[in-house]
Amino acid sequence: MYDLIVVGGGASGLMAAGQAASRGAQTLLLEKMEQPGRKLLLTGKGRCNLTNVGSVQQFIGHFNPQGRFLTQLFYLFFHPQLREFFEELGVPTEVQRGDRVFPKSENAREVRDALWGWIKEQGVELITNAPVTDLLLEDKRVKGVTTERKKFYAPAVIIATGGAAYPGTGSTGDGYALARKAGHTIIPVRPALVPLVTASDTAPQLQGLSLRNVQVNLWVEGDKVDDLFGEMLFTHFGLSGPIILTLSRQIVDYLRADKNVVIAIDLKPALDHPTLRNRLLRDIEEMGRKQFSTLLEGLLPKKLIPVCVNQTGIPWDKKNNQITAQERKRLRMWLKEGFRFQITGHRSFDQAIITAGGVDTREVDPQTMESKLVRGLFFAGEVLDVDGDTGGYNLQAAFSTGWAAGRATASSLQQKTGS
Repeated sequence: MYDLIVVGGGASGLMAAGQAASRGAQTLLLEKMEQPGRKLLLTGKGRCNLTNVGSVQQFIGHFNPQGRFLTQLFYLFFHPQLREFFEELGVPTEVQRGDRVFPKSENAREVRDALWGWIKEQGVELITNAPVTDLLLEDKRVKGVTTERKKFYAPAVIIATGGAAYPGTGSTGDGYALARKAGHTIIPVRPALVPLVTASDTAPQLQGLSLRNVQVNLWVEGDKVDDLFGEMLFTHFGLSGPIILTLSRQIVDYLRADKNVVIAIDLKPALDHPTLRNRLLRDIEEMGRKQFSTLLEGLLPKKLIPVCVNQTGIPWDKKNNQITAQERKRLRMWLKEGFRFQITGHRSFDQAIITAGGVDTREVDPQTMESKLVRGLFFAGEVLDVDGDTGGYNLQAAFSTGWAAGRATASSLQQKTGS
């Protein structure tokens, strides 16, 4: 018999278990894998992007519409408190490009090990290789959980099983089945922050090429619906990189609705059409006797030049002073609007950074993370229908929801015992 059982040893589960135990709750943490925190080791490409130093409102703007659910919570436990928390654990942090916060060591293992050591110090009992298969419920109250080996009892259970992304780390969607048994609505689960698959062989030709300071325009059914400025990457199957991953959340939904989706890349977003026109005229005049490919060397990465030549139809060896006004316009339009990719699909959960969908936030208390349907049942982390952009937003949400759930269960116990 325990005061609290936490199901899942990721970022939110470790935070929840430690917070509850530090306030006197006899806490059991059940982790299905051999070690907790495996997904933490992958975050930020192994560097662990803990959070971001934006304001609360800026943060909420980086989440799906359900992100408003986190507003009250962020005013209680946000990036200043999280950075102070890790500082006390011996993990100093620093702010890097894009206001992203990393451990100074840039080592995700240091973060995971610090959390692991902390929960041990707080007296959390950890059992690994213990997947939870069922909830024990009675009269709309939680009584405990069932694992493959035995039953464990507690008046409070926190489901912190993660989503369905990176299933190799243990996130295989187990929490959705548990929540559904408790009567919760599960918003359809799909990959988010996921690379995109394109129709032509252009992206594979450019595999490994990274473009910085470009603008990606998203077109759906012939209408421009969004754009993002930043960095992207070409892969052997299509497109990836920060701005592509951010746009992928809505693109996945458009594809599920059988919409026609096109990505158009503005390679010169800092130049409007008149400025770019003047730039091309000047360059052509200066390099009149040189070949068209020489002109392109000053405009594009080397790997992109053959694609431009092919798609604009201007011979690479044509003298610049022989380029017609029509060809010059074709080049300008290609640089600004014509470099396009038909999006035919997306990669699987194996390559998705996070999961969209999950437990409907309307059925969860936004301050305590307690279920509104079952007493003593709490949720934390990615199992909730709250997903954000890359840049530290999702990990902050995991830590904040874990913090709230862990403290709420401990406070409930203290009220019952009168301590």
